[in-house]
Amino acid sequence: MRNQAHAPEKLPYQAILFLSFGGPDKPEDVIPFLENVLRGRHVPRERMHEVAEHYFQFGGKSPINEQNLALIAAIRRELDAHGLGELPIYFGNRNWHPLLGDTVAQMAADGVKRALCFVTSSFSSYSGCRQYRENILAARAAVGPSAPEIDKIRVWYNHPLFVEAMADRVCEALARLPVKERESALIAFTAHSIPMAMAESSEYVKQLKESCRLVAAAVGGHAYELVYQSRSGPPRQPWLEPDIGDFIRGRAAAGRKDALIVTPIGFVSDHMEIMFDLDEEARQICDGLGIPMARSLSVGTHPSFVKMVRLLIEERLQANPLRLAIGQYGPNHDVCREECCPAMPPFTAGKAPMAGSSVA
Repeated sequence: MRNQAHAPEKLPYQAILFLSFGGPDKPEDVIPFLENVLRGRHVPRERMHEVAEHYFQFGGKSPINEQNLALIAAIRRELDAHGLGELPIYFGNRNWHPLLGDTVAQMAADGVKRALCFVTSSFSSYSGCRQYRENILAARAAVGPSAPEIDKIRVWYNHPLFVEAMADRVCEALARLPVKERESALIAFTAHSIPMAMAESSEYVKQLKESCRLVAAAVGGHAYELVYQSRSGPPRQPWLEPDIGDFIRGRAAAGRKDALIVTPIGFVSDHMEIMFDLDEEARQICDGLGIPMARSLSVGTHPSFVKMVRLLIEERLQANPLRLAIGQYGPNHDVCREECCPAMPPFTAGKAPMAGSSVA
């Protein structure tokens, strides 16, 4: 990758937009936040309050915003160190402050005409990719003619530095297990469950499987499984399975009580869904069944992941970029096709993940 400095007048982009899901910062934010998530959807009020209890259990505050700010600060340092200090980074969320619309309005007020957007979602699906592009279009339309053009960075599920960062997190978790448990430990990769209708109209599962394969190979070929968490749809609606809790119970019922490395490969930060689904529920199940468990951190501010973000930005600043990817599929497209990750049919519309997901 070329590391030369870029003169400001020659940059094809004037700013970076860091776009995420958002989460409440205090207890009184929880219900308004969830109302934002569910606006226009047919989700029962009691289901919303059920999810709200997850937040109240942890003081009514999601760590997602602070974790995103820490990642932005790390990216800022990385850009500064590689001749890209003239690119400001703006932060916007889909569902909570700083809201995307406000951020795009500020970018316009600052005179930004064209920006590059990094979304905290590494896998393709309607809620993880296309919906963010729709959010950007809506925000630009609300601002009007002065709104900047905003291009989204490609998904990076098979970028070598994402794989390197995830493999490092798995190795850190393995080291926390007793020595006698490490060799036979199974890696349970977790990702946000989504409705089957959404999965079948995207490459979500294919990309997840490839990431899991690449990371498992990078840590020495440990046995692994892809499982899911954070389902929020009605029982009659099919979602991706198995759920992490059902998976753990099923293995135990079959007499398999080998140690588990629970690895949230589908998430960028250790936010509320990781805390509740893995650190609370999965941990309690494992403890109750006598199964040793270590939970990998998400990529977060891992230096390799931060470097990856900088390289992805540099790709779009160059006429002949080096587009890094490993595995069998190559680098994903920069510009999504019109038919990519279509919205779900009416029966399932609006049932996207609810609780602060980096997939949603």
